[in-house]
Amino acid sequence: MSVFLAAVAFWVFAWWLNARVAAGPLSRSRTGRAFVAALFGFTILVLWEGWVRGFGISPVILPAPTAIAAKFMGSLGTLWADFVQTVIKGALSGFLIGVTAAFATAIAIDRSPFLQRGLLPIGNFVAALPIVGLAPILVMWFGFDWQSKAAVVVVMVFFPMLVNIVAGLNETDRMQRDLMATYSASYWQTLMMLRLPAAMPFVFNGLKITSTLALIGAIVAEFFGSPIVGMGFRISTEVGRLGLDMVWAEIVVAALSGSLFYGLISLIEKRVTFWHPSQRG
Repeated sequence: MSVFLAAVAFWVFAWWLNARVAAGPLSRSRTGRAFVAALFGFTILVLWEGWVRGFGISPVILPAPTAIAAKFMGSLGTLWADFVQTVIKGALSGFLIGVTAAFATAIAIDRSPFLQRGLLPIGNFVAALPIVGLAPILVMWFGFDWQSKAAVVVVMVFFPMLVNIVAGLNETDRMQRDLMATYSASYWQTLMMLRLPAAMPFVFNGLKITSTLALIGAIVAEFFGSPIVGMGFRISTEVGRLGLDMVWAEIVVAALSGSLFYGLISLIEKRVTFWHPSQRG
C-alpha cells in the first residue's frame, strides 16, 4: 500500500509541475509541449506500477510496466520478427498497394461520371463491411502468409483513401479551372499543376486515417490464420498461455509503430502543404 501512496504523491507533484509548465512561456515551444506530454505519460506508468505492486495484482490480470519492459528487452528477436512479418510485409505493403490503387481509381472516377455514380456507393458499402467477417475469407483466398494480411489491408485502406482523393480533386472552384483552360492546359496539366496540389490536405487526411487502419487490419487478420510469426499470432498464442507480459510487449510495438508511421506522414504533410492555413504557425 505504501508503494501505491508514493506513486500517488509523485503523480500529484508531477501534475502540479505540468500545470506550471503548461501555463508558462515554455508551453509555446516545441520542447515545452514535448515535456508536458512525456511527463504526463510517465506519471501514468508510475501510477500503474504503484497500483499493481501496492495491491498485489496478479501479472496474469495486469503485469507491471517494469515486468513488461523486462519482457520487451528479453524478447527483442521475437518482437523484431513479428514486426517485420506484420508491419513491413503485411501492413506496409497493403498500405502502399491500397493507396496506389485508390489514386488510379480516383482519377478514373474523375474522368467518368458513370464510375462516380456507380462505384462510390459500392465503395461506401464495402467500407462498412466488418473486418472480422472479411478477414477469414481473404485468408482462405490468399493463404496464411503475409499476402492475405496485405489483401485485408488493401480493402481497409482503398475506399477511405478513394473518398478523400475524390473530394480533394473537387476542391478547386470553376474560376480556377477556367483560368487553366485559358492557358490551354490539358487535363493532365490541370491535374498536376492545380487540382492535385489543392487536393493534398484531403490526401494526407486519408493517409493519416488509413495508416492506423492498416496496422489494425494486419494484426486482426493474423488471428484467422498465420505462420508461427506475426504480432496477431503472438498475441493470440500468448493469451492462451496467460503470458500477458508478452501481449503487452506486442501492444507496445504496435503502438510505437503506429505512432511513428502517423508522425512520418504528418511530417511529410507539413512539408508538402506548407501553404495551407492548417500548417501555418
